Amino acid sequence: MTSDSLHDKVIVIVGGTTGLGLSASAACVAAGARLVIVSRGEANCRAAAEQLGPRARWLAADATDPDTSRRAVALACEAFGRLDGLYHVAGGSGRASGDGPLDQISDEGWETTLRWNLTSLFYSNRAAAEQFLRQKSGGAVLNMSSVLAWSPSPKHFATHAYAAAKAAVIGLTKASAAYYAPQGIRFNVIAPALVDTPMAERAVGNAETMQYVKSKQPLDGGRVGAPSDLDAAVVYFLCDQSCYVTGQVLAVDGGWSVSEGRLID
Repeated sequence: MTSDSLHDKVIVIVGGTTGLGLSASAACVAAGARLVIVSRGEANCRAAAEQLGPRARWLAADATDPDTSRRAVALACEAFGRLDGLYHVAGGSGRASGDGPLDQISDEGWETTLRWNLTSLFYSNRAAAEQFLRQKSGGAVLNMSSVLAWSPSPKHFATHAYAAAKAAVIGLTKASAAYYAPQGIRFNVIAPALVDTPMAERAVGNAETMQYVKSKQPLDGGRVGAPSDLDAAVVYFLCDQSCYVTGQVLAVDGGWSVSEGRLID
């Protein structure tokens, strides 16, 4: 890829103001993109937009509201004339709301976790597909899943509603990729393991979990991932260099999905 891989591409990033989303937003701007970033917090939006510069616009709104993504797409078209890509990062752990092992998940934990991680993504993907069809232009959709969708960790990461939501993201993405390929609309998935973000604070702060992660994510000394570890993959999936790629799931996981994982003495 080159420094202008996304030259003048118009991208909406849902969840683009902190952690993985903010890192990706900066990488997309550096690659030449024009952005609309979406987040619930106006202060986060303003701070991120200031960091990203004049090529970014922002919308402070809740991704679980069905109107939010359509408003973001409309803002992109108003500000920049069209939509070329969508990256959906927004989501979160439902542990505090009652997610956990199957027999312990509360109704609220289930509903909250799916609303944050699946329903909000459905809204953004639908809004992007609608716009691409209106434009008759094709486009790229990149969705955030997790290695927990197919590579569980029963002791340290037993949040089954979250795993179900992230697995459903893959199913929705693949079905959409198949259906919309004739229109040139591509759908792909990026699936990280444990990355040092605000959502990972519980795990990163637990010494036993970090011992486990050291062997479960053995690349580069067994460290926790950094948001920037995903940036090159994000740019690739959103740019024209991946124009012949759709329906794929890329694990950026430090080896999680191919490693046994154990407590280190």
